[in-house]
Amino acid sequence: MAEMNVLKAIVRNGRITLDEPTELPEGEVIDLVPASDPYAYLDDNDEMDEKERAKLDKVLEESWAQARAGQTRPIEELLGELSQRG
Repeated sequence: MAEMNVLKAIVRNGRITLDEPTELPEGEVIDLVPASDPYAYLDDNDEMDEKERAKLDKVLEESWAQARAGQTRPIEELLGELSQRG
């Protein structure tokens, strides 16, 4: 997914107006995502198929279950271990 730059805009009379200058090139097409539901856009545009999404959901649920059971480690310990794998 491309890097997202958040731009603040306001709707007036059915038109969307940016509240700040932007460095986007002239003619650039952008996708607007309402701040009220940004995850709906991400869910529809993350390039995962149903099988990949189901696998991710399963792994995340298992991870949350481990966290709720107190089976966690300090992030510094984990990052140190990963950096040694090189």
